Amino acid sequence: MSEHRRKPPQPQGGGRAAARRGQSGSSSGRRAAPRGATESPSGSYAEGGEERDFAGRAEARRTAQRSGGGRRRAAEPGRAGRRAGPPGRGRSPAPGKKRIIDYPRFDKYGWRRWVPSWKLFSGLCVGFFGAMVAAAGIAYAMVGIPDEAKTATAQNNVYYWADGTQMVSTGGERNRQIVDLSRIPKAMQNAVISQENKTFYDDSGIDPKGIARAVFNMARGGDTQGGSTITQQYVKNAMLDDQSQTISRKVKEIFVSIKVGSQLDKDDILAGYLNSAYYGRGAWGIQAASRAYFDKDSEKLNPGECAFLSAMLKGATYYDPAGSTSIDSSATPEANQKRALLQMQDTLDKMVEYGHLDATERAKYTKLPKWQNPRSNTQLSGQIGYLVDLAKASLVKNDVVTTNQLEQGGYSIYTTFDKKKVTELEKAVTKVYKENIDPKKRPETDTDVQFGGASVNPETGAIEAIYGGADATTHFTNNADVTGAQVGSTFKPFVLASAMTYGVRDPDLGEVQSEDERTVVSPKSLYSGKNEWKVKNYDGSVWQNEKGEEWLQTNDGNANASAGEAPDFMIDLREAMRESINSAFVQLGMDVGLDKVKDSALKAGLLEDSLAGTTFPSFSIGISDPSAIRMAGSYATFATSGKQRDPFSVTKVTDKDGTIFTHKVETKQAFTAKVADNVTDVLKTVVEKGTGTNAQLEGREVAGKTGTTDGNKSAWFVGYTPQLSTAISMFRYPDDETVKNRTFLEMYGTGGEKEIHGASFPSEIFKDYMEDALKGEPVVKFPKPEEIGEVVNDEPSPSASPSVTETEEEESESPSASPTQSETQEETSPSPTTSETCGAWDWGCEEGSDGGTETGDEGDGDTSESPTSSATESEETGNSRGNQNGGIFG
Repeated sequence: MSEHRRKPPQPQGGGRAAARRGQSGSSSGRRAAPRGATESPSGSYAEGGEERDFAGRAEARRTAQRSGGGRRRAAEPGRAGRRAGPPGRGRSPAPGKKRIIDYPRFDKYGWRRWVPSWKLFSGLCVGFFGAMVAAAGIAYAMVGIPDEAKTATAQNNVYYWADGTQMVSTGGERNRQIVDLSRIPKAMQNAVISQENKTFYDDSGIDPKGIARAVFNMARGGDTQGGSTITQQYVKNAMLDDQSQTISRKVKEIFVSIKVGSQLDKDDILAGYLNSAYYGRGAWGIQAASRAYFDKDSEKLNPGECAFLSAMLKGATYYDPAGSTSIDSSATPEANQKRALLQMQDTLDKMVEYGHLDATERAKYTKLPKWQNPRSNTQLSGQIGYLVDLAKASLVKNDVVTTNQLEQGGYSIYTTFDKKKVTELEKAVTKVYKENIDPKKRPETDTDVQFGGASVNPETGAIEAIYGGADATTHFTNNADVTGAQVGSTFKPFVLASAMTYGVRDPDLGEVQSEDERTVVSPKSLYSGKNEWKVKNYDGSVWQNEKGEEWLQTNDGNANASAGEAPDFMIDLREAMRESINSAFVQLGMDVGLDKVKDSALKAGLLEDSLAGTTFPSFSIGISDPSAIRMAGSYATFATSGKQRDPFSVTKVTDKDGTIFTHKVETKQAFTAKVADNVTDVLKTVVEKGTGTNAQLEGREVAGKTGTTDGNKSAWFVGYTPQLSTAISMFRYPDDETVKNRTFLEMYGTGGEKEIHGASFPSEIFKDYMEDALKGEPVVKFPKPEEIGEVVNDEPSPSASPSVTETEEEESESPSASPTQSETQEETSPSPTTSETCGAWDWGCEEGSDGGTETGDEGDGDTSESPTSSATESEETGNSRGNQNGGIFG
């Protein structure tokens, strides 16, 4: 028996107290014997109690409660049952009836009460799957088959100028034309089937694995594309009322696909897909695509053209051979052509593999077919096409809308573009071109001449005007937005800003130095303006490339600084900027650290992917290739005393439901006002009496910088007033997109000039444009700069930018196994020497390259050369636009 059994209730007449008294008064003086010590069958006490037989503790409690002898209140129903042990252990189960849903289970104890029975589990499964089947049936019944006549229709998007007037309504002008399957070449049908869905004629219309993968990717926030059958893709194209990437939309797409697959003939599905798919260039459907790429009807397409168009279905942004750098910088013409050719060849191979094309016929198509002009809409001619592309790319890049949503249209897009300024910029460029560039008269030097330009409002970052090229319907690359042309000495202000921000390093300390260990530089600091300057590391040791070769930095025209005195030609940084002396800024960049120079350029607003590597000293003199938009934006940072604002082109977007996007200007303090205002003050000197005098504006203060690059392959002028910052570029680059390995061409002799400098045509364009653009605007002066920094090298020493010694000069002139750059340049560079042309500061010269001979502005003194060891890098960063990053303000 249990050691913890409760005592039975005491008999009436005295209760427990009497029992205790009786026990204490017993003659023996001992406690009553325990149960089991007597012969009583019940084991109860013999004294003072009536002998009763109980069926366990629960029965005893109930009896006591009924008789009123217990001290506890009656227990709740089932309580005794819970206390009773399981059968077989002296406990009886609780009484009661089973519930319809026996959960928690009434006859189990502990954790077993919460384990559902197999009947309950089976019932739940049957109920769940039954509900799912019922829901699926309802969903299947509610969805309809797409109406082919209503698929892929597009509305116009309306673009507005900054003043709210309409610029252009475009986007829906090329609605597709439905053609019967009989008018679609069998080769096109087979190309799509071979590449997209080889089991098309045998499958049910859906791909369960692809669906599961898409749902899984959606749950992770990843890409939902891929893995769909042609039927599913057709349904996706047709569901234009809902292009969201959500699970509910995907589920709806599945049910529509099942219904389409069960009720429509496969040929009808294939025709619907080919007639509704988007091929890029605003072309919906095979007939529009055939016209957009080849200007022919769809039935006349050959197998190669069919395989080509099937590649466009992968995403025209990355396969259109004309390129889409305005949307993605990696979608250059060269990269897209390579991708399209590989995809086209893969499709043709699969067509042969699956028995859809004869191998002999397939062998005819090994190159991309001849494609045509990607624009035919005359509304997008002139600069309008570039403006529209810029706005569209901005919206896609910033995830405001998708490319497909834009193609569907229905948006009102309010831009930052000022109609007057756009017109004036185009007029200024056209004037210079017509007056100076004559391809018929000078075919060897004046062909393929291009200009780019951009204006940015310093106070907001709004792009108010661009010049993208002669005509957006004939020249497809936006010269204002795409990088490629090196900026030359227009990069030098970033070197000066870094020297006044971080300071030069102490030659006696280690490579990494804190701001306290550096010396902030004053514009009065002295540096050597000597031509063929032997570049030093910050500690005074001679810089060498990875091959152990030294580097002699040359100046434009191989001339020493005119303001300095032999032998070192030491000049202050203001004078070095005015004359655009390369040697001074290359050495300054080495003393500060090229990583700090790069950091300053990024802070000003340039993009990292447009900057060259910092491995070589020539980084400081502009071997990088930012876009005109970014150069204008970065100079605007100096105009606003160091406040940086990213350039933008769209202020607001609305659709039928209201405003979906509003631009918010974000301001960063890139430089202190002291640094930025000092840079501006130095750049004012360039325009007032330096290489940029052609850019002077009557009655207005202008700060700016000229730039010319190695081999005379590009020329720039970037300048600003407090209200407007503008960058102008000029270069020669073949405009034929089908030509492979295109490179920038030299501009010696272009426009009848011996050389093209930033001081010539680019600064003339700047002046003509800015005069008209700012007409009627109030005259605003730049802030007066505070004194900054210390004068470095006021007493030249070997440790601080040492000059070239006589011994070094002799060594540089002596033969060596590894010739210096200057020797190599004399052998290979077509750049004229000082003895062959007018000097950069020869005021009496009669051969001024810019017509400004009276002011001595022929050269801007800023040809940027690269070390011989970096020749390959220089070619990669400056000679092939196709390899450049660009687009969306590159």
